[in-house]
Amino acid sequence: MSALICGSLAFDTITTFPGRFAQQILPEQIHILNVSFLVPTLKREFGGCAGNIAYTLAKLGGQPRVMAALGADGAGYRERMASWGVPADLLLTVGEGYTAQAIIITDQDNNQITAFHPGAMNFAHRIAVPAERGDIALAIVAPDGRDAMIQHAQQLAEAQIPFIFDPGQGLPMFDGEDLKRFIAQASWVAVNDYEAKMLSDRVGLSLEALSCGHLRGLIVTLGAEGCEIWQQGVRTLVPGVKAEAVIDPTGCGDAFRGALLYGLERGWDLVRCVELGNRVGAIKIACAGPQNHSLDPAALGLTA
Repeated sequence: MSALICGSLAFDTITTFPGRFAQQILPEQIHILNVSFLVPTLKREFGGCAGNIAYTLAKLGGQPRVMAALGADGAGYRERMASWGVPADLLLTVGEGYTAQAIIITDQDNNQITAFHPGAMNFAHRIAVPAERGDIALAIVAPDGRDAMIQHAQQLAEAQIPFIFDPGQGLPMFDGEDLKRFIAQASWVAVNDYEAKMLSDRVGLSLEALSCGHLRGLIVTLGAEGCEIWQQGVRTLVPGVKAEAVIDPTGCGDAFRGALLYGLERGWDLVRCVELGNRVGAIKIACAGPQNHSLDPAALGLTA
């Protein structure tokens, strides 16, 4: 069985600032903000939430299917995903634009500033979730074009495919009513701690209240502190895993979600899924780029 990953495919330009943003941004001068960061290192990587999640899921031995849009410059990304065994039937090529592009600056405290050009992502709503489930066991709606996220969530609900709602950095695009509809359609919700606060504020409900009802789980990632799970009003803290090194946080949340999908697809309980996600996230942060970490399923205790 496969996991359908709806989200963005992008090229990431990743740079590192060997200082602290907080020392460069003067709060009393924020109304005339004009800052420049000298970034000695620069790498261009394959990225985007859908690609990053699929990479980790494939490396763990799962079967990702990606539903996303690429621009005229996306042939190399298609070839890369094909090498993981990802079918191309749900990939759209938009000939009149570029693949989405992210420019990311990370400071020495692992804070990040990102500029994002959506490009072909704005046309992702042209792709539809297959009406018949086929071999799709579950799905995730990750950050994508606004219309695509709305339509794909609706289509997954109509097809009775359980899915994770993962609004990520796309959360500000939606108001409270939009978010309530996503939550009503989803089986799980996954956010980081900052997004959890925004989600709660916009829908006017606490995390405890949001978890009481049809949701199978509300997952809040806490970085190095681990992850909290809310189920029927009960909070469970799953401790983090100490990383061997802290090199690059880019894509850590996506790596976690790839592991989460792997466990859910196999019917694991949510704590076990999150434990694997924390371990994989610790492996990823010790590696530069969102799709360069190596995973050994045997060493992680996974069976074929």
